[in-house]
Amino acid sequence: MQDLGISVLFEGSNFIRLLGGLWITMKIALISVAISVVLGIPMGIVMTLKNPVTKALTRVYLEFVRIMPQLALLFLVYFGLARAFRINLSGQLSAVIVFVIWGTAEMGDLVRGALISIPKHQYDSGAALGLTPLQIYQYIIIPQTLRRLIPPAINLTTRMIKTTSLIVLIGVVEVLKVGQQIIEANRYTAPTAALWIYGVIFFLYFIVCYPISLLAGRLEKRWQN
Repeated sequence: MQDLGISVLFEGSNFIRLLGGLWITMKIALISVAISVVLGIPMGIVMTLKNPVTKALTRVYLEFVRIMPQLALLFLVYFGLARAFRINLSGQLSAVIVFVIWGTAEMGDLVRGALISIPKHQYDSGAALGLTPLQIYQYIIIPQTLRRLIPPAINLTTRMIKTTSLIVLIGVVEVLKVGQQIIEANRYTAPTAALWIYGVIFFLYFIVCYPISLLAGRLEKRWQN
């Protein structure tokens, strides 16, 4: 067993440490998603406005976030801005800031797409029934928008969980960092431990992300019928 390296997983508290690292990963991702939803909804509404100034500003922001790699943004915030302005930012807080910047842009674009996908005759039909603009949004537009928005928003959550693997490069002790520490501590006694440690980390990500992806797919199929 020692030659295979699998025994390292069950030595001391190694497996518990991996689960603790996974919790850090999940915490950062879920906090980032929650804030991104709160900020992304009003941003998506602003993106649908006809105002050329707001349209240009939101487009520049969206393109900036999509073009800039998340890793470069992490380095910019953690190593660049924090030191330039003498701000004491932890790795976890820097990660949340970066993922909120990214998630808000993506969520805003999802909201924009969901809103503009509602046919114009839905608004006209509501007005013909004598509904006020507020009632049209409350009873017609918002329910349909939510149906279009929730599945891709759930998929964004899985993307954010997977992308948190990058934060190992700014020193956050999440699941990958814990795995590296275990491998390094056993590099002489179990030289093949990396296969088992990274294999377990792969399955931990899969166990977390697959049910979320499955939920998004089922909701999309159910609401399309």
